[in-house]
Amino acid sequence: MQTQDKNLPVDIGIEEESRKEIADGLSRVLADTYSLYLKTHYFHWNVTGPQFNSLHLMFEQQYTELAIAVDDIAERIRALGVFAPGSYSAFAELSSIPETSEVPSAEEMVRLLVEGNEAVARTARSVFPATERGKDESTADLLTGRLRVHEKTAWMLRSILNAQ
Repeated sequence: MQTQDKNLPVDIGIEEESRKEIADGLSRVLADTYSLYLKTHYFHWNVTGPQFNSLHLMFEQQYTELAIAVDDIAERIRALGVFAPGSYSAFAELSSIPETSEVPSAEEMVRLLVEGNEAVARTARSVFPATERGKDESTADLLTGRLRVHEKTAWMLRSILNAQ
């Protein structure tokens, strides 16, 4: 990961190595979030069936929230003094969420979005040790908020499938 220009060093009370480690973790969260955004938007466009209207609207709310989240995550990476990834190839390398190229059934879309939200939650959770070591409360706060959103979204989607 490329860091920003050294002419004006970042001095926010977090050591450079910690900032890089945290930014690397956030880059994985960003890649997962962007991958989930693409998948959710794709499903929004292509959902069919008896639940079309409710799922179409739900997916729109979800991808809108994810679009804001990717900006927040990327801006936190920048605040740490590291350039944020932004290419499809970088996201593909960093993301734990597999691409969906076919158009699944509405039920399968919901199941895949449960899995995607749970994957983002796991990735976000994996960054906490680095934030604790670096005493980075701002990133920990961002991650806590992301966990809350993804855990709630997974629960709501799971409820559609009547799975516990």
